[in-house]
Amino acid sequence: MYLVCGEALFDFFSEDDASGLASKVNFKAIAGGSPFNVAVGLRRLGVDSALFGGVSTDYLGRRLQQVLEDEGVCPDYLVEFAAPTTLAMVAVGANGSPHYSFRGEGCADRQLSAAHLPILGTEVRGLHVGSFSLVVQPIGDALLQLVQRESGQRLITLDPNVRLNPEPSIELWRERIATLVPLVDLIKVSDEDLSLLYPEQDPQQVIERWLEHRCQIVFLTRGGDGASVFSRQHGHWSVPAVSVKIADTVGAGDTFQAALITWLTENGLDSVEGVQQLAREQIDAMLRFAVQAAALTCSNTGPDLPYRQQLS
Repeated sequence: MYLVCGEALFDFFSEDDASGLASKVNFKAIAGGSPFNVAVGLRRLGVDSALFGGVSTDYLGRRLQQVLEDEGVCPDYLVEFAAPTTLAMVAVGANGSPHYSFRGEGCADRQLSAAHLPILGTEVRGLHVGSFSLVVQPIGDALLQLVQRESGQRLITLDPNVRLNPEPSIELWRERIATLVPLVDLIKVSDEDLSLLYPEQDPQQVIERWLEHRCQIVFLTRGGDGASVFSRQHGHWSVPAVSVKIADTVGAGDTFQAALITWLTENGLDSVEGVQQLAREQIDAMLRFAVQAAALTCSNTGPDLPYRQQLS
């Protein structure tokens, strides 16, 4: 089982109102949050998963728990709080890219603290961390403590998924990512994240510095330009994006992440040692599998992640 750690929330997508009145705004609300999506994405791809996160006892929190139950995500690591559910207001650009505005101060998914850290059994093969739960408090410090405790014991993956609305200090983001990088085995990062974190630096140089630590592989997603992989042992190369009619790109990065973990799991390589022994051909197959999976998500509205039978 893979334990995904972080936020669960509802994305609110604005929709056109037929009346044309400025006083009316329609919304479609879809369960989401990057870690939530990865946990659901893993189950849809056939990998056992659990979400370690705070969920509200309010109506939306109950709906989030129902979605996780329906998807088959293990509920054992959820912690309930009598605090609101985070809302993410999503505006989709002309190219399908989302722009977020979060309503999350004091909400349930931020309330996890070190006191809530679980003792993990051997059934937990690995951990995934990412997004704004890395930097908002108290959950940010709790997840850091969890990663520090488990580093080297289980496979740990990281997706920065930088969101400046919940935490606008890019310096805080840089500090936290710099602390986490030496502790993880695999990183997935978008070109947008790197441009926010290090706008004056060449992405390849940043990634090569990351590979000087325990991290073995870094995957760099480039949207419509495809994706690249940087391996400590095998160098770097790129593959093109799969051509699809794009509805939006919400959840594409989370799908990519879930697909990477799925490929490792299916091939019995979902461990610290497994990632260290990957051959170039295996990494390339993993990269292409993730690109294909992400493309399917882009063809749907919202974070509608694919099922295993949809992928060859």
